[in-house]
This record gives sequence, C-alpha cells and structure tokens, in this order.
Amino acid sequence: MFENRPNCSDEVILVGRSNVGKSTIMRELTGHSFETGGKPGVTRSPNHYDWSGDDFMITDLPGFGFMSGVPDDVREQIKTDIVRYVENNADNILAGILVLDGKSAVDIIDRHSGEDEIPHDVEMFHFLRDVGVPTVVAVNKMDKVDDEDERLSDICDRLGLYPPWKQWQDTIAPITAKRGSIEPLEDAVRGHLEDAKRDDLKKFF
Repeated sequence: MFENRPNCSDEVILVGRSNVGKSTIMRELTGHSFETGGKPGVTRSPNHYDWSGDDFMITDLPGFGFMSGVPDDVREQIKTDIVRYVENNADNILAGILVLDGKSAVDIIDRHSGEDEIPHDVEMFHFLRDVGVPTVVAVNKMDKVDDEDERLSDICDRLGLYPPWKQWQDTIAPITAKRGSIEPLEDAVRGHLEDAKRDDLKKFF
C-alpha cells in the first residue's frame, strides 16, 4: 500500500466506499482515466496522479466497507491500510475528500448505526478530522436525488454537523461526477488550499 507512493510532498486524497464514484471524480479532476476493478474490492492499492514540475498529487485510496464476494478479513485489512496511509501522511494531506453516494448514504449509515457499531463513513469522516486533515464530503450521484436539501441535511445530521446543510458548504459538496458537475467540490477544496496558504495549487481544482 505504501511502496509505490510517488515522492511528492503534498497531496489531496479521495476516500469512500466501493462504487461511490471516486474514480470518476479522479478522472474529472485530472483529465485521466484510471484502471478500476470490474467488481468492488479489486483495487487494493492507491491510484496516484502527479504533475511533472509540481510537488503535488491526488490519490484515490481503495474502496472500503461491504463488498460482495470479499472476505471480512480482507475488508478489514483494506480499512486498516487506508487508516495507516492517512496517519503516516497526515502532515502532507492538504484535504481529504470523503465520497458518499447521495442516494444511498443515509440508508447505509442508518443500517449500520447500532450500540456497538459506527458506520464506516461516519467513522472515516471523524478520523480524517481527528488527524487534522481538512475534510470535504463529496455527495455524489445527486442527479438521482429528488429532495436535495432534505437529503443533504440528513447527511449532515448523521455526520454530527448541525443542519441545515447550506451552512456547511466548505464541507458538504453535492456533485454528479459522471456529468462533470463537480464545481461545489472544487470550490470547497480551493477554500482549504487557501487556508493552507497554497494558492499555487488551486489551478488543479
């Protein structure tokens, strides 16, 4: 998981469950297509994209969470690898993009909210913030959502952000990546780059 990391100081990472559209967002941001496995859980190592001449890259980390046909221990190992990668590189991660499926995120979170269980997406959101990584939640596939404001406010509620969602536009970014509609995500990331005094990298977003 770590051996092939390019020698770049700064990066922005994409994390999220399998099949939420991380690779599509990566393609929109970089203009490059990336190999993805035919079924969830196939991508086990990060996809890095860096630009020659700039000490910066965007990294798409493997999908986590439930994957049909993937044993529990493999799923847990993937999650452990992701956590370790973020911990090891937290000082250089200028923003973390947590990608959710706008249509199914609330149902998935609610299904896994029990006394002894924290949903993976919620856990990852708080983990990124705990290690000091500015976090943007890219709520993808919004073209399939009818009640946009209500859905986004519900997602805020599940993440522990006080609704309504519109007061969190530096954190919650509704997008439809397959249609190339990712402006709210780019705006939010640029805001974090400004905060980090890295205006030189805003050209990538």
